[in-house]
Amino acid sequence: MKTVLKFLFTGSVLAASLAAHAETVVKDAWVRATVPQQKATGAFMKILVPQDARLVEIQTPVAAIAEVHEMKMDNNVMKMRPVAGLELPAGKEVELKPGSYHVMLMGLKAQVKEGDIVPLTLIIEGRDKKREAVEVKAKARPLNSAEGKM
Repeated sequence: MKTVLKFLFTGSVLAASLAAHAETVVKDAWVRATVPQQKATGAFMKILVPQDARLVEIQTPVAAIAEVHEMKMDNNVMKMRPVAGLELPAGKEVELKPGSYHVMLMGLKAQVKEGDIVPLTLIIEGRDKKREAVEVKAKARPLNSAEGKM
C-alpha cells in the first residue's frame, strides 16, 4: 500500500511539473493574400494554452492596426466587430477562422502576396495577469483558396 501511495504521489508531482512547463501552441497560422491597394486582411490560426488565459493584443510590423474581431449573425445580418480579448480555455483548442473569431490586420503597409510570411506577436494574458508574447509566422494563402473564403 505504501508503494502505491508513493507511486501516486510521485505521478501527481510529475504531472503538476509538466503542466507548469507546458507552453502555448499556435498552429496552422495563415493570412489571406491581398490585391494591390487593399488595406485590410484577416489572419487565422489555432491556439492551445496550458492554463486559462485571454488573447489581449496582436502586434505586427505589416499593419497599423491588428485586432481580434468576431463575426456573428445579428437579425439575419452578418456583423463584424472588434473584441477586447478572446478567452482561451486551458487545454481546449480555439480556432480563429473565416466567419468567426479572427485577427484583422488593417492599414496594411504593403500588399500581402501569396507565399509571404507575415510575422505576428500574440500577447496572451493569464489569470494571474502575467503576459506572454508568442511569436507566429503566418504564411499568406491565395485569395481563392478553400480556406480563404469568409
